[in-house]
Amino acid sequence: DTVLDGARYGACTLRAVSVRGDSARYRGEPRRDSLLTARFGTGEQALLLVAMATGARATPGAHRAAAEACHWIGRAVGRSHARLVEDIRAGRRGDLKSGLHRLTDRSLGKLRASAAEHGVDPEEYAAGLRCLLLPADPECRTRVFFGVGPGGLFRLRDGEWQDIEPQVAEIKGEPVVGFGSPPSETPDGDRLTMDLGIPTPPSPYEPAPEPPREPFRFRTSVARPGDTLLVCSAGLADPLRGEPELGDYLAERWSRPEPPGLAAFLADSQVRVKGYADDRTAAAVWEA
Repeated sequence: DTVLDGARYGACTLRAVSVRGDSARYRGEPRRDSLLTARFGTGEQALLLVAMATGARATPGAHRAAAEACHWIGRAVGRSHARLVEDIRAGRRGDLKSGLHRLTDRSLGKLRASAAEHGVDPEEYAAGLRCLLLPADPECRTRVFFGVGPGGLFRLRDGEWQDIEPQVAEIKGEPVVGFGSPPSETPDGDRLTMDLGIPTPPSPYEPAPEPPREPFRFRTSVARPGDTLLVCSAGLADPLRGEPELGDYLAERWSRPEPPGLAAFLADSQVRVKGYADDRTAAAVWEA
């Protein structure tokens, strides 16, 4: 029903929670969200990972898929943590983005393989995944967010919320297979065959195309003293964006001189908002 964790490392205090939504409680269903908090390495070389996943709606194994997604990304980050710490400290944004994209694709690929082993449709045994990397070195204020799927990334600065969720870049350039519309004729003036909307059978020489995947999201931010960074699943992001009073309430609660204790953070994360009853998973980082 509920997972709650917290710790303090260097300049930051972390609070993390995952709670079952009212609708799931009412129906007696398990929590579809999963939460993993882990530390890799020791001392100033340590790296903190917060991973949260949300299983597909209305599927029987959603909670297992979410837990497995957190498990795979945890293993992947754990194996690469020393290189990740180096890249974060050196500010190698391009290397971080490409490396974390690979780790995320690999982890979600293992989830799809697991679906095949269970004899389940990969679309049903799937999960959105959102992660936060925090170096334990107090001299390094870089915070790294990455993942796929819906949710929110917010920053509370000077008592005001900023929505810093990375937007998916628009596709630009010439139309390519699967994107945009082909031109009606060739440069030489030859008319192209009219598309009558009849599905073309897959070629025996090419693998069937995979369904489109969720775009990868990535953002690095440099924290200032007094900032609070919030990563959350859609269950909290949606009411935060849709109900200003919730944002005002949390801004007042979380702008106090000291970060909330675990019990207070749990209570804050469960504030009810009419019309929103999904699971809520959130990780907040207070900068000293």
